[in-house]
Amino acid sequence: MASVPSLAASVHQRIANALTAALPEAASADPLLRRSDRADFQANGLLALAKQLKGNPRELAAKVVERLPVAPSSADPDPVIADIKVSGPGFLNITVADSAITATLAARAADDRLGVPLAADAGTTVIDYAQPNVAKEMHVGHLRSAVIGDAVVRILEFTGEKVVRRHHIGDWGTQFGMLIQYLIEHPHELDHRDAASGEEAMSNLNRLYKAARGLFDSDSEFKERSRRRVVDLQAGDEETIALWRKFVDESKIYFYSVFDKLDIEIHDPDVVGESGYNDMLAETCRLLEESGVAVRSEGALCVFFDDVKGPDGNPVPLIVQKSDGGFGYAATDLSAIRDRVQNLQADTLLYVVDARQSLHFKMVFETARRIGWLNEKTHAVQLAFGTVLGKDGKPFKTREGETVRLEDLLDEATERAAAVVREKSEKLGLTEQEILERGGQVGIGAVKYADLSTSASRDYKFDLDQMVSLNGDTSVYLQYAYARIQSILRRADETQAPVPHPELPLAPAERALGLHADQFAETLAEVSASYEPHKLAAYLYQLASLFTTFYDQCPVLKAKGGPAEVENRLFLCDLTARTLRQGMSLLGIRTPERL
Repeated sequence: MASVPSLAASVHQRIANALTAALPEAASADPLLRRSDRADFQANGLLALAKQLKGNPRELAAKVVERLPVAPSSADPDPVIADIKVSGPGFLNITVADSAITATLAARAADDRLGVPLAADAGTTVIDYAQPNVAKEMHVGHLRSAVIGDAVVRILEFTGEKVVRRHHIGDWGTQFGMLIQYLIEHPHELDHRDAASGEEAMSNLNRLYKAARGLFDSDSEFKERSRRRVVDLQAGDEETIALWRKFVDESKIYFYSVFDKLDIEIHDPDVVGESGYNDMLAETCRLLEESGVAVRSEGALCVFFDDVKGPDGNPVPLIVQKSDGGFGYAATDLSAIRDRVQNLQADTLLYVVDARQSLHFKMVFETARRIGWLNEKTHAVQLAFGTVLGKDGKPFKTREGETVRLEDLLDEATERAAAVVREKSEKLGLTEQEILERGGQVGIGAVKYADLSTSASRDYKFDLDQMVSLNGDTSVYLQYAYARIQSILRRADETQAPVPHPELPLAPAERALGLHADQFAETLAEVSASYEPHKLAAYLYQLASLFTTFYDQCPVLKAKGGPAEVENRLFLCDLTARTLRQGMSLLGIRTPERL
């Protein structure tokens, strides 16, 4: 189905047409249409235009109003504007016709995509997110990259972008020499059933890591053997690589179990860690040095920047290759850019990475631009995110001062949510299995929404009590609004169906809900362009709030206006529910039918 013009777009077009008719020389002027608390919309562009033409803005506004058809009008068979007034120094306050609101919503409802168009200029985005480390537990610090990245993937794909996922896991480096050497000398440490759970996998890795680290710190001969094993790993020694692969596979069992709890899909082909670019590192360094982008400094291969200086005022370089010949993170990240641009044909490289790494990525991106891997056609963006804080406003830790395990956090959220669902379960007649299932949907949704409803660049406080509350800006509030609508729709009898009736007048709460529902496509366009899921979360919260007001003020099944009004209000309910469901799905949050 073709995209559905929003009410704002329809009003904008009519004002632009009237402006052209009144002043042909001003045909390209923007009316600057905005939502307003004084009317449905306000056009502010005439003030700047009048100043440019050295005219009176109120007189210009009056000329535009003369050219605008207002309902009822024979000049416009489908009138959009019900009333328009000149206000202040030349603002246009515009009220939309009730019939236009319902007709526009009906067009959206007839489309499976709710009138959201596929982007005409869609390209290919490679998004780097959810990057755990092999042989290490995932902690609360891994939460934001996974949750934000997954939401951005869903939103971009829905708007038509080709998205290539990349999980740049930490699967290379000196620690693997220690782990592999220990495993060679203790070959049964990772023996387990093929179907080991994530918990068993992490238990195996934890036990082995602690034993290997203890020996490494206490036995100089083992330490030396471990260092030689690193050389074997980098050289591709067959036995060493086979054991390294065992660590990676064991870790994946664990990673995937955690991501499954988060309700995030991770697929093997998308996991391309540091090791995936190992064969490119030497070539990357050669290209950088030959092009003059990188230079040798005290034996290391470096890239210098005039605007990046240390505390002493001296330039701080990006070290691509160390003086001992080893490669730094920069070499891997630059090789990844080469691969993503040249092999994956990316137009956009998006990195969902902690804000504390912003300087590193600023230098990496600038280096890639200097050599030409990034340019006007292909650009890189760091979607930098802040820190998860405890209730005390400090980085989230356990009482013992340890980093919080992500798995423990998710389990607690599910348990808290299940307790909330259990309190309400008597009325719904839910079984224990259904309570636990909904507890998972509500608890994980609560964790995700708390993250996604906050601007990614900001820190946020992790407060489970608030997250699973039915009150306030929480996913539970949105899920409850959706479930309430489903309850209304179930209670409707066979003669009551969601049917739009543009001929009916709308109550203020109906108008407010309808006008906001119509903004879904525009909101998604803005969110996908700016990579800001929190704006979608804010839109959905406002939609749920407006529905609550509508529900309180406008009886649905017992509407006094007769069967047509019942059908029209059921239609508003149904469209609101579909919009909530689609929007929440794009945030990676489920919407239970009963709650």
